[in-house]
Order: sequence, then C-alpha cells, then structure tokens
Amino acid sequence: MNGSDSAEGITQWLSAARAGDRASLDRVLQALYAQLHDMAQRQLRQSDDDETLDPTALVHEAYIKLVGSNAPSFSDRSGFFSYAATAMRSVVVDHARSRVALKRGGGEADARINELPELADEGLKLDEDVLSLDAALLQLEGLDEHLAKVVELRYFGGLSEPQIAEITGRSERTIRRDWQKARMFLLNQLQGQ
Repeated sequence: MNGSDSAEGITQWLSAARAGDRASLDRVLQALYAQLHDMAQRQLRQSDDDETLDPTALVHEAYIKLVGSNAPSFSDRSGFFSYAATAMRSVVVDHARSRVALKRGGGEADARINELPELADEGLKLDEDVLSLDAALLQLEGLDEHLAKVVELRYFGGLSEPQIAEITGRSERTIRRDWQKARMFLLNQLQGQ
C-alpha cells in the first residue's frame, strides 16, 4: 500500500463515506480490491463446477451490497472487512441456494455435511454444504454473535486467525479458542441434522 492507501487514509475515506461521499467509498473499495479478491479466491478455492461463482464475480456482487441503498457506514478498516465478509457470505449462500434449486428442480436443500475443514483454505463447495453451514451459523449467532463472526470472517471472508485477531482487536490465542468453540458447535449441529 502506498501512503494514500494507508490505514489512516482508508479510515479518513470511510469517515467521508459515512458523511455521504460515495466517491470516498469507491476509493476505499479500489484501495482494498486486491484484498477482497484474495478473500473471495480463498473462499471459492474448492469449487469444482466450471459454471460456479468466480472470485471476481463474488467481489463485484459483494460490492453491490456494500454500496447499495442501505449501505452501512464503516467506522474503520476492520468494520469494512467485517461487513465485506458478511456481504460475501450473503452472495455465496444465495448462489448456493440457486444451484441447489436448479439441481433439484426448484426444491429446498436437505443435505448434510459431516465435517467442517480445519483450514479456511480448504473452503466449502457451493452447494448443500454452504446451506447447511449457513443454517448452523444462524443458530450460533443466536447464542454467541462473536463466535459466529469468527466463523464468518474465517470461512466467508477467507481470513486467517492473525487477520481476524487484528480486525476484532482480540489476541490470536483468543481467536484460536473462539474458533475451536465455534467449530465444535457447528460440527455438532451439522452432524446432528
């Protein structure tokens, strides 16, 4: 990053965007596009379907959500990446729902996954796996929003534990413990379906 793309510059642009300056939000997105694309690429790594969502399309769809009519305001870079992970989750889940509906002739997904990969780089296929994970994640959000956010940043944002620690302002050790707790909960939910 050059000087104008520093964390301080991004924070200033985010502040201007909160005040209604759409050009400032565009500058933030332009400055962080490569990072968003890397997040999307890690998320979609496991997809084996040639007609599936690609990283560029995922970033662009997330961008539409980021600048939509109800666009949230971001207080800082971590808030931006947190919302970007949420936007990517929404896009991936919507895409998976569409694929499953097409595959099943418009029916709802009823598939189950029995494992949750330890590493974010392993990704999930954009099908019933994502839908099952999303349903379990909604249950986790009802119990502990922070644990759900760790999972969202890890899987749907493709971020590492150190990156999540930086974004959330918590220690890597705490994030590692949170990840293990969340993972155990989700595995229990996914295997018990």
